[in-house]
Order: sequence, then C-alpha cells, then structure tokens
Amino acid sequence: MDQSVAIQETLTEGEYCLIAVQGVLCEGDSRQSRLLGLVRYRLEHGGHEYALFLYTHRRMAITGDDVSLDQIVPISRDFTLEEVSPDGELYILGSDVTVQLDTAELSLVFQLPFGSHTRTFLQEVARACPGFDSSTPDPEFLWLSRYRCSEREPEPTSRRCWNSAPGTWPGCARIGEGGPSFEDSRPNGKGLLMDQSSWGQDKPENLLPRQNKSKSEITDMVRSSTITVSDKAHILSVTKFGLRDTIVKSQLLQKEEDYTYIQNFRFFVGTYNVNGQSPKECLQPWLSHGIQAPDVYCVGFQELDLSKEAFFFHDTPKEEEWFKAVSESLHPGAKYAKVKLIRMVGIMLLLYVKQEHAAYVSEVEAETVGTGIMGRMGNKGGVAIRFQFHNTSICVVNSHLAAHTEEYERRNQDYKDICSRMQFCQVDPSLPPLTISKHDVILWLGDLNYRIEELDVENVKKLIEEKAFQTLYAYDQLRAQVAAKAVFEGFSEGEITFQPTYKYDTGSDDWDTSEKCRAPAWCDRVLWKGKNITQLSYQSHMTLKTSDHKPVSSVFDIGVRVVNEELYRKTLEEIVRSLDKLENANIPSVSLSKREFCFQNVKFMQLQVESFTIRNGPVPCQFEFINKPDEESYCKRWLNANPSRGFLLPDSTIEIELELFVNKTTATKLNSGEDKIEDILVLHLNRGKDYFLSVSGNYLPSCFGSPIHSLCYMKEPVLDLPLETIRHLTLMQLQTEDDGSQLDIPKELQMMVQYLYQNAIQQEDLFQQPGLRLEFEHIRDSLDTGTIDNLSASNHSVAEALLLFLESLPEPVICYRAYRSCLECSGNLTASNQVITTLPTCHRNVFTYLMVFLRDLLKNSAKNHLDDNILASIFGSLLLRSPAGHQKLEMAEKKKAQEFIHQFLCNSPLASSSPLLRQPITSPACLSSRAALRGCEPP
Repeated sequence: MDQSVAIQETLTEGEYCLIAVQGVLCEGDSRQSRLLGLVRYRLEHGGHEYALFLYTHRRMAITGDDVSLDQIVPISRDFTLEEVSPDGELYILGSDVTVQLDTAELSLVFQLPFGSHTRTFLQEVARACPGFDSSTPDPEFLWLSRYRCSEREPEPTSRRCWNSAPGTWPGCARIGEGGPSFEDSRPNGKGLLMDQSSWGQDKPENLLPRQNKSKSEITDMVRSSTITVSDKAHILSVTKFGLRDTIVKSQLLQKEEDYTYIQNFRFFVGTYNVNGQSPKECLQPWLSHGIQAPDVYCVGFQELDLSKEAFFFHDTPKEEEWFKAVSESLHPGAKYAKVKLIRMVGIMLLLYVKQEHAAYVSEVEAETVGTGIMGRMGNKGGVAIRFQFHNTSICVVNSHLAAHTEEYERRNQDYKDICSRMQFCQVDPSLPPLTISKHDVILWLGDLNYRIEELDVENVKKLIEEKAFQTLYAYDQLRAQVAAKAVFEGFSEGEITFQPTYKYDTGSDDWDTSEKCRAPAWCDRVLWKGKNITQLSYQSHMTLKTSDHKPVSSVFDIGVRVVNEELYRKTLEEIVRSLDKLENANIPSVSLSKREFCFQNVKFMQLQVESFTIRNGPVPCQFEFINKPDEESYCKRWLNANPSRGFLLPDSTIEIELELFVNKTTATKLNSGEDKIEDILVLHLNRGKDYFLSVSGNYLPSCFGSPIHSLCYMKEPVLDLPLETIRHLTLMQLQTEDDGSQLDIPKELQMMVQYLYQNAIQQEDLFQQPGLRLEFEHIRDSLDTGTIDNLSASNHSVAEALLLFLESLPEPVICYRAYRSCLECSGNLTASNQVITTLPTCHRNVFTYLMVFLRDLLKNSAKNHLDDNILASIFGSLLLRSPAGHQKLEMAEKKKAQEFIHQFLCNSPLASSSPLLRQPITSPACLSSRAALRGCEPP
C-alpha cells in the first residue's frame, strides 16, 4: 500500500510527498516504528528543496488521521544517509537494511525493509541532495517555518523535549513541549548524501560479488537469529546494465557447469495454520527436535490474525509474537540470520540462513498476491521470497488457498493466479520481472485446503484409526488435481505417512466436535520442484495443540551450485575474448515468425494471447518494444508484450506473448467506439533496425464498463443492439432527470441483485469469497445476451460479478461531482441524504436500490456472518470514488467514504425492503416501477 497518500493529506500547497517507506527508529534499546516521507517543496522563484518528514503512525497509514508528525530533517549540504552494518545483537522485526542518517548536529539509525521499494526510496533521497556546486545557493528551508511551534511554555533545562534531537523541526502535533527554534536549528555545512560517484556508474567495483565479503564483516553483520542480512551492493548501487554485461552474464549462465560444482545444503520447510491464536507453547518440537541443524529455514504461517483490523488495515501484533516464537525455537546448534520476513494479512513467511552462509545470499526480493474477492483481499493468496544462494536461484512460496470441500476449482484458480501474478524485480532493470517458474528450485508450502472427497466423516476417521493412509490418500483432492494436471504440474510431494492435519478441537488431539463437524483432511502440505532435491522427512507434529491444524515440516538436502573462483575467472576471460572479436563484426538482425496479429471477439476481462518467435542472427543483440512518437507507452493499455525487452545470443530464439486484456480502465472507450482493437508495435534492436507489428481485432460491447444512464436506455441486451446505437448511448451526456423513456435501474444490475436476493441472502461470507473466473465469464455473457434464465453459477461468483460491475462504471453510483460533498457531510445523515437527492435520477435509484438490498443482507447476519463495517468497507470504495485525476487521494479518503456508506446501512432505514427485490426478473414492472423506487428513496 502506498502510504505517501496519508502524508500528502498533512501537507500544504507546494509540498508534495514523493515516496514513503515504513521503518524502525533505533535508539539504544528502543525500537519505534516510523513512517519516513521524502517531501519536495516548489520554490516561488523556481527550483525545489527537500526534507525528510518522520511520522509516528497507527496501523498501516491510510489517511492523515493515522499519522502524527514527529520531526523534520531538512536535506541540506551536510545531510548524509548510508547503509551501515548493525552492531550488537539487534532485535528488529521484519527489517533488513540498517541506514544511518547524519547531519552536522543529528544522527539517527533506521531499519528499512529489504527490497525494491527501499532501493527506490534511497535513490530518490540521493537525487534530492543539493550537491557541492558552490554556484548554487544554500537551501534556506523557509517553507518549514510553519512547522515551528510558535507558542511554547518555558521548561526546565533538565527536561528533554519530545523532539529534542538537534537539526530537526518538531511537528505541531505536540505543540507546547518545547524544542529548538527554526533559526537555532537550521543546519549549515557541507556534505552530500552518500558518495554519488558510485550511483549509476558502470564500473566493475560497483558490482561487489557476494563472495567477497570477509568473514569478519559477516560475523559483525550476523550475530544471532534476530539479525537481518542485507546486500549493500544490491541495495545502494543502481548499475546501468549495458548490452555487453548482459551477454557476458548470459554466456556465464550457459557455461555454468564449467566453473561450478554441486554441494548439498540442508533445508527445513515448515507450515502452520495457527487459527488466529497467539503462540502458547514452545515451537522446538516442530522446528528443531530430532534433526541436525538446517542450513536454511523456510517457515510459513496462515491465519496469523483473523480480526477485522488485520483484514482491513493489514496490521497485527501477532506478527511480532510468532516471529519471536520462531526465532527462539530455531536449532540451538547453530546461529541464524533472518534474511526476510514477508506478510500479507494472515499469511507470513520467514527465511533464515546459518550465519556462515549469509555472504552467499543475494538478490533477495519478496512479493505478495491476494486472491480474495476481486483479486484484492489478502485473506487468501500467497507470499513469496526469492533469492540467490551461491549460484542457484530459489523461490519459496507460502499460500493459503480457498476453503470448503466443494471449492477445489477455486483452489486451482488461486494457485494459477499466484503463479501468473507473482513477479519479482531483477537487479538488472533492463530485464523483465522473474516469475515463480523462472527459478532453479521452488519450495511451495501452506494451507492448500484440498480435502478428502467421496467419503463420509465416519469412513475417513475409520481409515485414519486403521492407519490406512494410502487408502485414504486415494480420495485426496490434491492428488486428483495434480494427476489431472490442473495444478502443480512438475511438482513433487513426498509420501504421506501421517494422519490428516485438520480439523482438531483447539488444545487437543480430538477431531472436530463442533456443529459443522469437518471431515479430517491433509490441508497442510509441502511440495517442491527442481533438480538435485532429496526429501529426508515429511511429517506432522501432533504435540502442538495451539490451533485446529497441526504443523507440518519437511527436511530436504538440496544440491546448490557453488562457484569455483579460479575456474570462474578462466571462463569469464574466455567469454570476454570471444566477445571482443564479435563486437564490431556486424549489425544485429533478427527474423520474426509473425508480424500481424488478429484478436477475434475480445470480451471484457477475458484474456487472449497470441505469440511469435524472434530468431537472432550471428550477432548478439538487445531488443525492446519502444514508444511511438508522442505516445507514453509502447502499446495501448489493453495490450502487453511479455517480455517487452531482453537480449539474444547468436542464433538463439525467444518466444514473445502478446496479451490482450480489457478491464475497467479500457472497456468504456471500446464500448463507445472511441478506441478500437488496433495498434502498431515497434520492436527496436540496439544498434540495429526497427520491426513493425500490426495488431487488430474486434471487441464485443458489454454492460461492464457502460455508464448507468446508458444502460437505462438499453431495454434490450447489449449484444442485441446495433453497434452504432451502443456507441451513441455510451457517449450520451448524463442528464439530471430522466425523460420517462428510461428504465429506473439497469436491468443487468437488477438481474444480479435479484439472483443474490433469491439465492444468497443467507450465504456465509458473501462479498468476501472470490468466485470462479469461468463462472464470471458465463455471468457476463448471460447479462450481455439477456439469457439470465440459463444462469448457472455459485453465489460467490454472482456477488463478485456485481462488485466488478460497480467498479467498471465510468461514472460511479455517487457521481464524481458529489464526491467532496459526501466526504464533508460524512457522519451527518441529514446532510448526506440531501446530497443523495441531488444525484441524477438513475444514479439515485441505483444507490437506493443497493442500500435496501444491503440492509436486507444485514438482517440475516446471524447466517451470512456479514456486518455493517464489512459491507461499508467493500462498497464504500465502489460507490464513492475520487474524481478522475485525483486517484492519489483515494486511499487517504477511503475511511470517510466508508463512514458515508456506513450511516445508510445503520441509521434511519431508507425502506424496510424494496418491492423490486421480490419481483421476478422477467416482469416488466420490476424494471419500471417508479412507485416502488420512490418508496425506497431517502427521506
């Protein structure tokens, strides 16, 4: 989440937060979370000045109300920021990079999270430094004077003020506690942010090989299992990778066997669904008993926190609790360095390595993919850490897939979404992101939630009692789906010789005795893919009773490629000599297997892919799709080339996929005819010619992406109307009042709502569980063709389709022009009702209709487990969206939007129920009953 929007809300005109990063301020034994924002100020006479604004904050910072200004550090000539190795046995949660901030009178130490966002933050701070040019006037920072606390009461000199660090400005959130004045505090001096000569230079010394760290340096850096390892070369240097470097690296990869050898390392992989509980027992029986000290620990958790705060704000104290519990339970026979911690809501993954291996871990990146409703919510999905260990690339994935026995297809979809959407930035910015499959070794762990089917509970328990695990395994859903090549193709799993790990009564070894009486299942699994991998053990740990799951572990010996330095140098010399001969021999040229691409019958949110092959000639080349003149991107927004850039060795080939996907941002103009499926791509060769590719096709208009008022004029299904009629209606201006020829609400909206009202009013977790993609496509086609009678889809799929419909509206239900008024009167129901009455008739009808439906859902909360906060959160960002061009503030104002919707759900009901909800869809009256809608309007 971009937390700079919260900071922006606290700033004034002329001040702009470029980027923010969440870190930890380290002062002695104190550890305090801080939000660091790089703020730029535009000077009246031109030019800019910069300062670091440090904020205390609560949870994840979403709005300005969530942050409190703590201090300001102007970026003057004496400002420096550099990475340092931590001293002593630091206990830092989830932080990987130690940086020291220095001015003439101030010194602060922060821990920042390892990864590409921190790299970007450090780059931006480096650019903000004023430099050494004596002709440039010193920054004066007069704009910061407004942050000076003007009215201060005298205080004893012995009392240290809240912001007494010299060289900073106090924030006005703590007015009256003293602090230095602006004039006294303004720093003078000379200095620069780090050594800028090392930034962006293409010099070998900047590419510090990870093997070059001395043993003493590593010993200082890694002292216990709570220390974080970072790679200074990859965090603080941003190298311009040229074609020559890329070719050398590629040829080194091809000749890897010439200078490496295989060495086995012991990996421990563990997974534990903790059911929202805090640690109550020692984890050593799971993590370290009965095994030799692993070289690498990969430890994953699911359902770390089940609270609504964790779900919506992504913050939880349980992260620290379980991190500490794991760190204290690692094998006592070795010292470990924590390489990375990554968490998304309740899914957390920890990576540790032995102290002596820390120097050989590099290129660490972590990413998350949420597969919850609309692909946003992180209660389901996956987190992953990728890294280079010696010369082997490793990716560790921890996933929590969809629940319930019958939902195996949704689990399959979750797996595919994680695989396709999980992408890691590379150190070389010219290279495309890495996917999970592009690694030598993949370790996949988690609560995969696959169940045992075709057997009733009693038969399952009987087979478990007889320890007939192989007989029971024949009914395992994951086994069946892998056999059908629906998921985990190419992965392996060890033989299961332990009883199912789910579901137990918490605190015992007894099977579930609750009302639902869940059938036992092997939900918690570990799989792997790659060469030179030997599984040594695969077991559950029955002694742990904190959760309704049992933890699972697997120990592997993994063959890792280790570099022989002498052979490496010889191989490198041979490649460079060979390249010198070729470099100026010829101009690169390629041949393309295809240059014209036609996409037929493109539909909303339905991916189409066309591919072609680039075959290189005798000269190494680098290729890239480039922008056409006066265009911001190399292709239109509905198109993507994968990969869009890369390099080719002599006589090699690469397959390029052109992916066409129409979503909410591109559908409206395709519906209206303002855009067409037409584009020209320019493929450019470095030092070579350009190649032109033609893309064409046709788009099938849809109710998704169409304006509300246009749909109200469409009394026939969208696809039954002539294209010209659709274009005319889509481009038609929105009128305040209807002319009597419109439907009161779009028929497609009513079809979905009525389906849910009739079938899902008591559906558990409605609007919180995602649907199936194939079912969404069926729902979309049914709405666009008017064949709703043939609709066959799950309640969750219809609910998600409704949310996607609302999200795709080019003008939201509450029109953009009313956005500010809604936020201003949030909390005042009378004023809010007045704003709603000013909406155009069709928009007012839709809002009223939806509020009545949601209130009826809440009446059944005992069954569907919905509450007003959940619905306000989900629908607040859909019905009330920030105006076009102001998306930057959307997250910062999300809370007020939720409050606005919340008051209509909880106060002064609009109506007890809408007659439209109970009329058959085929009845014309249900689409034109103004009297019914008038009975639902706000008072």
